[in-house]
Amino acid sequence: MHPADIQDRDGGVLVLSTLFGLYPFLQKLFADGGYQGPVFQKASAKILPHLQIEIVKRSDRAKGFELLPRRWVVERTFAWLNRCRRLAKDFENLARNALAFLHLASISSHAQKALSELMNFSDRLLAYPEGSKADRA
Repeated sequence: MHPADIQDRDGGVLVLSTLFGLYPFLQKLFADGGYQGPVFQKASAKILPHLQIEIVKRSDRAKGFELLPRRWVVERTFAWLNRCRRLAKDFENLARNALAFLHLASISSHAQKALSELMNFSDRLLAYPEGSKADRA
């Protein structure tokens, strides 16, 4: 996290510097057009040289709404996180508190999805008891 008066491109370098060593498996980063330019490219190459950055840009010929590739991932994640009431408004005075609630919302969202998948799997197992026709096939 960084103050709101920092340009996205400059804040992106700060965020990448905090990722150094935390996520060694991170191979590709998708970013919007606000992060393009030599300053961000040089700084990111210096901080995380193995990280490949792909800038997702809107076409110059596009008029009106255009679906951008990979943008849905970001929008879907924001939608999931905004289900948490505590994140709907900026109530936190300290950035570390806001980050803690963001982590809690992420954990809750992932746990709910895992539980849903587990329940679907157990329902499928219960649908075919041992000795049924499905086992003989």
